[in-house]
Amino acid sequence: MENEPPNPTQEEALDSDPALQKKHQSMLDRLTHRHQSRLDTTLTRRAAADSSDPSPSFESTSAFLSRFSTSKSSVDSQLAQCRLTDPAHLKPLLDQISASISDLEKLVAENSYFLPSYEVRSSLKTISDLRQTLENLSADLLPKKKFSFRNKGAKKTEPKEKENEKEPEKMEFIVPASPGIWNKKGETLVRKFQCSEVGEFTISDLDSCEVRLMGSVRALFVHRLRNCRVYTGPVTGSVLIEGVEECVFVMASHQIRIHNAKRCDFYLRVRSRPIIEDSCGVRFAPYCLRYNGIEEELRETSLDEETENWANVDDFLWLRAVQSPNWSVLPETERVGLIDISSSQES
Repeated sequence: MENEPPNPTQEEALDSDPALQKKHQSMLDRLTHRHQSRLDTTLTRRAAADSSDPSPSFESTSAFLSRFSTSKSSVDSQLAQCRLTDPAHLKPLLDQISASISDLEKLVAENSYFLPSYEVRSSLKTISDLRQTLENLSADLLPKKKFSFRNKGAKKTEPKEKENEKEPEKMEFIVPASPGIWNKKGETLVRKFQCSEVGEFTISDLDSCEVRLMGSVRALFVHRLRNCRVYTGPVTGSVLIEGVEECVFVMASHQIRIHNAKRCDFYLRVRSRPIIEDSCGVRFAPYCLRYNGIEEELRETSLDEETENWANVDDFLWLRAVQSPNWSVLPETERVGLIDISSSQES
């Protein structure tokens, strides 16, 4: 049986057929051009994102931890410097430290979506310790303020059992010497902020009040509210809420932490997962606030996109795999509609 001539290989066919060579080269050129176009588009988008968002997002736990450690060391150095600073210049330094701690909170919030839960909790505990240290320094080095979360009559010479009795009143955050609302009952309170002129703002000891904050602040502290409604524009850093009952909150922030809340509804837009501790009967729904200029403010603070994190709540004291019984999604039939406070006049 005669042997049939072998079939030419693909390379041999290309070598012997100029038309096929041309067709093959044309296909390679198209694929190369398509790949380069995609690469250019990706690089352009990354460059635009880098230039428009100065806040770092690392996509890597090790890179985040390195940046977090560096920033924490800087705060530690500033805290150590406080005791060596002239009292006349101490207040600006304390404010600067508080702003640096808020930046750390924002750093955690913006990168929490890829960080392990343990690292998020550890970072938040570190931030809480830094704020406690700052509070202790402020209490030691600054004159006493009129408003304080501590009993004004307490003295260092009191028996130890009395100090222990007051321990539950001690907060994780200080009462800033910046603007705030304290000790009100049955009032509607409106504040308008322009061009991020306010760093930290405190709302404390209110009963049956409605609070409307229009404009953005860097950090918001909420303490001891009962039967209140609180509507806020964007908070560029974090919201810390402590000891609230039978309240409604409508808030937009990069990070929201809630401690000791009972039977409250939260309408949120938040970049990271909301955190609850020692809370029960709390319900969550999407942000629903409107006033003139709020869309631009949300865009400028990177809170214009709905992340749906309002429904992804972390209960730090619930370690089981099943849903925590302490929070739930607010049924649509029970939600309030769009809240428009555009006509509010500052009080």
